[in-house]
Amino acid sequence: MATQRAEATANVDGYANPETLLDEALYPADAYRGTIYWGDLPLNERTKFVNQQANFEAGRELKIVWEMFKQDPLSPISAYMQNFVITGVGFFTEGYVLFSVGNILPLFESVWASCFKQYKVCNKVWVEAANYLEIVGIIFGQVAVGIIGDLIGRRWGLIQDAAILLIGSLMLTGMWGKSLYGWTVMYAISLLVFGFGVGGEYPMTSVSAMEGVHGQGSTKADRLHRGRSVLLAFLMQGWGQLANQLALIVVMLIFHHGGNPPYGEIVTQETFRITFFIAALFIAYFLYLRVFKMKNVDHSLKASRQKSNVTGYDITSLKLTFRHYWHRLFATAVCWYCNDFPFYGNQIFRSLLLTLVTSNSNDVFKYWLYNLINVGCELAGYYLAAFLIDHKFYGRKRMQAVGFIMSFILFLICAAAYPLLNQKPGSPGAQAFIFLYFFSSFWIQFGPNSTTFLLAAEVYPAQIRATAHGMSAAVGKLGALTSTVLYNYIPTHIKFWVVCWFGLIGFALTMIFIPDTTGIDLREQERYWQFVREGREHDYHGVAVHPRHLSLYENVVLKRSKAYDPKLDRDMKVEELRQLYHKAESGKAKEYDGEGRDSSDTVDDKVSSYFEWEKSRKG
Repeated sequence: MATQRAEATANVDGYANPETLLDEALYPADAYRGTIYWGDLPLNERTKFVNQQANFEAGRELKIVWEMFKQDPLSPISAYMQNFVITGVGFFTEGYVLFSVGNILPLFESVWASCFKQYKVCNKVWVEAANYLEIVGIIFGQVAVGIIGDLIGRRWGLIQDAAILLIGSLMLTGMWGKSLYGWTVMYAISLLVFGFGVGGEYPMTSVSAMEGVHGQGSTKADRLHRGRSVLLAFLMQGWGQLANQLALIVVMLIFHHGGNPPYGEIVTQETFRITFFIAALFIAYFLYLRVFKMKNVDHSLKASRQKSNVTGYDITSLKLTFRHYWHRLFATAVCWYCNDFPFYGNQIFRSLLLTLVTSNSNDVFKYWLYNLINVGCELAGYYLAAFLIDHKFYGRKRMQAVGFIMSFILFLICAAAYPLLNQKPGSPGAQAFIFLYFFSSFWIQFGPNSTTFLLAAEVYPAQIRATAHGMSAAVGKLGALTSTVLYNYIPTHIKFWVVCWFGLIGFALTMIFIPDTTGIDLREQERYWQFVREGREHDYHGVAVHPRHLSLYENVVLKRSKAYDPKLDRDMKVEELRQLYHKAESGKAKEYDGEGRDSSDTVDDKVSSYFEWEKSRKG
């Protein structure tokens, strides 16, 4: 140890100021210019810093991708699949199956009109219950599996969720009944089971994708790419929609020998059963992945529990969250509720789209082709959201606010100009209506449908992150349930008048209550939460209470940003690093077992060298 101390002392003798050894830990270059946080820079300097940092990071990543491509042209695709597709495969099947339900409904209405349109041989309540029970299952799954994810762990939440999805998909594939009425009852029950599994995917996929970046040991990756990592997993929902629509078209072409009506009952049975069975194959594969390939997804939860000396479910953090972050929980939940009105409204308005693209209400195939275009618009919105979600000048909050206000404007136009837009297929009015429909789909994805999923996880502490996300998502699905029920009882043009105002409400709530967590890493937020949990939140002075990262309500009403003090925070961080160094030196630093380690309990070589130098001066 004496030799190492002498070498460390010699290493820092060449520094004019040995404290620069701490700069990398205290002032990371992606967040600080010198010792000044990027949010504290004057506007022109801040603009220059943000653009330089974004351009540098983009260039760095492109260089990495190019080097991978030169060594193996397929390696970038393989890396994308490994990092994002596997994580988001649950949402792929969710999008595939749930949107299949909406896609095949026009086919059911065309083939079994006496059941699904006229309700002569089927009970109307049970026909409509297919949509209701699906959403009810999702709501219960979101809450229950969110709690399981925080109680037992992320991995077992993911595994049991995939198992339920597999059971539900097999039920959808093999459902039967002695009569068409009995068949619709089994259809609704199967959707209830599958919906429960889908609900669990929301908190589990969001949290595991987010903490996967955090758990890599790089706070830089967490700050710069956390949002992108979550959204690239979530947007697999869009690929699932696309895959389902393509599967329906291909299977129909194979068994029906074309897309023109009328469609036979056997062809319809073959079409929907084969497409549901394809989903079951995907789910069986990702159940295998979760059992055998995803064994390191609980590191962040374990680290947080260890620091708080908590085993099992952290009731204290849950109660404290309701007191300390009630406004965030209110905002993430109600904003999600407001989002699901236009989001599910768009799915419900598809029947109107069918009347605008064809004069034959039985021409399901033509509707499917137009729906492919709509899914393409949604995917464009998803990817643009992933591209800009971590940009410090756009980020989560602004993206959500802009998406909400665009939804308000577009649906308001549809409501006000409905008589002019609802014209015969091929007319200028109908074409304008179709454009507005597609454009609204783009802005919903490049806005609240992406950001609500992300924010509902990252603005809460790790101990109850899945629970808070599940609660927010469940309230959101109440919006879907409310709109589904309400739209059955009001005329189409009134639906547009109803849905548009939820965009405006969502915009207002976002601007008042949603914090902007763009550019701040989860570890710093966990650091702040530890102070809150210990009852000394006013002793914390770091960037988690920087005015830029707090909501308007937290800044103006709660005045939490008054505690922000860069100098006091630096001194406190140095002391925390010193304590970590002494723990490491005395052999008391704890490592986790084979499931990973928390790198926040380690110190790098430069930090160690600094404290070796400090000890040598005292000695």
